[in-house]
Amino acid sequence: MRRSTRLLAFAVPAVLVTVPVALAGADSTAGGRAVEAPRAAVAAIEPPPEPSRPPAALIVRVRPGATVALRTRPHGPVALRAGDTTEFGSPQRLGVVRRRGPWLGVSTPSLLNGTLGWVHRESAAVAIERTRWSIRVDISERSVVLRKGGRAVRRLRVAVGRPGSPTPTGRFAVTDKLSGGSYSPYYGCCILALSATQPHTPPGWAGGNRMAIHGTSDPSSIGSAASAGCLRAADSDLQLLMKQVPVGTPVAIRR
Repeated sequence: MRRSTRLLAFAVPAVLVTVPVALAGADSTAGGRAVEAPRAAVAAIEPPPEPSRPPAALIVRVRPGATVALRTRPHGPVALRAGDTTEFGSPQRLGVVRRRGPWLGVSTPSLLNGTLGWVHRESAAVAIERTRWSIRVDISERSVVLRKGGRAVRRLRVAVGRPGSPTPTGRFAVTDKLSGGSYSPYYGCCILALSATQPHTPPGWAGGNRMAIHGTSDPSSIGSAASAGCLRAADSDLQLLMKQVPVGTPVAIRR
């Protein structure tokens, strides 16, 4: 995803500072007193303030042995209960994609894409963590951008969902970091499982409906619309993501 760089015009206040100036040909004294030349006004430029850093993303970690109620809305009925591990056995960390006061809306594969579960941040069942890492996916450009604190760190070329099984869009989160070899050579070295699900699996598909960013056994497919919805990247790029990105990192996918 290419973004144009714009220069911001800052209003710079001018501060007047008086500086003594020696007059050519004038006596330095008059009647025993020092004679001071008129002072010239000089504008001192103040540097613009540094831009503020974007806030860190929040992650809800379910404490070991606990179960947390995820509600349909703040103060609403319970939609489901999440345990302390995911279906793949990872510690349960839920990425926060929306906030309403002390209530945190989290993305989970147990709910439909775009449907959030709400948890109170003061719940005894959870601990709040933070990250400045984020991932942005642009399907039309077939790119994944790894960002830290709002700054692009790495741009990855990826394969996206093919016609009939397009990559879902929305705001999601990383749920698990898995070894691709533990599942199939098809997944390359590594798998970043996402909270998104695929509502349009190909006919006869038996691989489940979970979305992920993963490696591939067919590097020639990278940059094309060739997958069942997942995002395929080179193993070298996946290894970087596995190293840098914590579980719970927010993932925004757009057309």
